Amino acid sequence: MTTSLAPPSGDTFELRFSATPRGARLARRLASHRVHAWGHRYGSELDDAVSLVVAELAANAVTHGLVPGRGASLRLVRLSGARVRVEVADTRGERWPVATSGLPADEEAGRGLLLVGALAEEWGVLPRDGAPDKTVWAEIEGPACERAAPVRATSR
Repeated sequence: MTTSLAPPSGDTFELRFSATPRGARLARRLASHRVHAWGHRYGSELDDAVSLVVAELAANAVTHGLVPGRGASLRLVRLSGARVRVEVADTRGERWPVATSGLPADEEAGRGLLLVGALAEEWGVLPRDGAPDKTVWAEIEGPACERAAPVRATSR
């Protein structure tokens, strides 16, 4: 029997996760693992940016997009060697609360999408036709020089 602990290869990674804080953490960790498998080391600029964007979007999905009994989904697409598109879909069509400026200094929440906007080259929200769902997406560009050799699947 052949077993591989490495993720499957390819330019797209998709994951359905439970609409819980644990599901959001899993999405962030697996996104980091995928970016590493695409040749960007853990802790690299691209890995850190993708991890943070996924963490923010997944946390928003489980906090504001929760419909009981339904999960959320993560999709990563490698657009080029150092550009990744992150998509997080939830089951609510209305937009999450978005702070663009003017938050009090002691406010504990509301800055997540500001971080996404600072890290992403572009980002936005897309409704799904015929469904109450929405997808929040962001495209993140990392420096090409940080690429390492891609992780290869191993057989046991």
